Amino acid sequence: MTPNLKIGLFSIGLDTYWDQFEGLKSRLEGYTTIVENQLKKSGHDIINFGLIDNSSSAFEAGIKFKEESVDLIFLYISTYALSSTVLPVVQKAKVPVIILNLTPVDAIDYNAFNQLKTRKDMTGEWLAYCSSCPAPEIANVFKRVGIQFHEVVGILENDDKTWNEVQEWVDAAFVSHSMSNNKLGCMGHYYSGMLDIYTDLTTQYSVFGGHIELIEVDELSALRHNVSSKSIEDKIQTFYEAFDIQSDCLEREVRRAARTSVALDTLVNKYDLGSMAYYYKGIEGSDNYDTLSSIILGTSLLTGSGIPVAGEYEIKNAQAMKIMDCFGAGGSFTEYYALDFKEDVVLMGHDGPGHIAIAQGKTRVKPLEVYHGKVGQGLSIEMTVKNGPVTLLSVVEDGKGSLLFLIAEGESVAGPILEIGNTNSRYKFSIGARNFVQQWNSHGPAHHCAVGVGHIASKIKKLALLLNIECIKIC
Repeated sequence: MTPNLKIGLFSIGLDTYWDQFEGLKSRLEGYTTIVENQLKKSGHDIINFGLIDNSSSAFEAGIKFKEESVDLIFLYISTYALSSTVLPVVQKAKVPVIILNLTPVDAIDYNAFNQLKTRKDMTGEWLAYCSSCPAPEIANVFKRVGIQFHEVVGILENDDKTWNEVQEWVDAAFVSHSMSNNKLGCMGHYYSGMLDIYTDLTTQYSVFGGHIELIEVDELSALRHNVSSKSIEDKIQTFYEAFDIQSDCLEREVRRAARTSVALDTLVNKYDLGSMAYYYKGIEGSDNYDTLSSIILGTSLLTGSGIPVAGEYEIKNAQAMKIMDCFGAGGSFTEYYALDFKEDVVLMGHDGPGHIAIAQGKTRVKPLEVYHGKVGQGLSIEMTVKNGPVTLLSVVEDGKGSLLFLIAEGESVAGPILEIGNTNSRYKFSIGARNFVQQWNSHGPAHHCAVGVGHIASKIKKLALLLNIECIKIC
């Protein structure tokens, strides 16, 4: 189970002010409480150290944040503060920092302000509005000492744009946190000759963290022999609830798929997997052949329940699918199928598992006489991604020893599909099908990507910033 995301929060001020301007400190602390209450709406753990106004309390906060293992820090600028009261906090915590440069209201009431009794009163009032004042100083110091930071500029209250942006940072931090704790199972081997999907596992570790478990197909085959009749019957019932099983599906094939699905569940639980990539050629008549040719329904159930499974041992795409799923967008395995220039759409889909939770209607199960390009035959699924906004994500090897994100936003649109027992959708893009294909391919992604519902490019961009990798959006 992934541990809770921990968010650190502190605000900054200058202790010299408190004796000079009565009530200023308590007013700023009230602003900090507003920030805390907004962050609590995310449902994550908030560690609030309060108002830091000198270097001593800054060191204490840094130690506390490190002890609490916070994943992200929000630094709220309540008024002017010395950068020396900020640096010790974030240097010790060593996590990304989001600077909240938020003014209390959209504008100062200049008439009321200028009618205050003394210039001292005016200065005290002004200090409650000068959140922007120390922002360049903080940014300068962070840049010079190599601290990763990002800034949100806006209004403290009644500003949806500001708090939506803050929530996106929280969502991105949650996905980064989830990936760093994810266990990815890799079962089998690459599809021979499919060079674009080969990847360096250590590079995956370096960017995402987590753990990668290498699993033998034989283990899944062995688990199938120990599946009880009752477990098979229960799984068959689940199949009929989750899928629209077509009348030409043979009972023995449904039962064979159910046995494999139960064994898959056992395997996933054993290794505590949060995602999986698999492929195996198999030899006709062998246990492994029987296992892998009956795996699609089970892997689709897993994918739809938050444990995405990528076929063809596409590890990079298993990561992309997990990212999309952690954002709540789904994340289904897909590739180009064809171009429809008449309707200006791109047809995309894939054989094998699909994300049934983002399907348009109930996912159909159909028998296939042959799995094209692979050994075996059996049951497959046919689904279309829900009509409406979608986002495509590809995790790309950048040729420099790291990874990058390639993203595009578009629409899943209604229309005829190829009814071949695979996932299959029609996508429209603002730049048109021709330009989309040219621009997407120009960045050298593998031929697989993950598709999810909703337009979430801005969230993925923030995740890339937290991971310190490049992100390219083509539309």
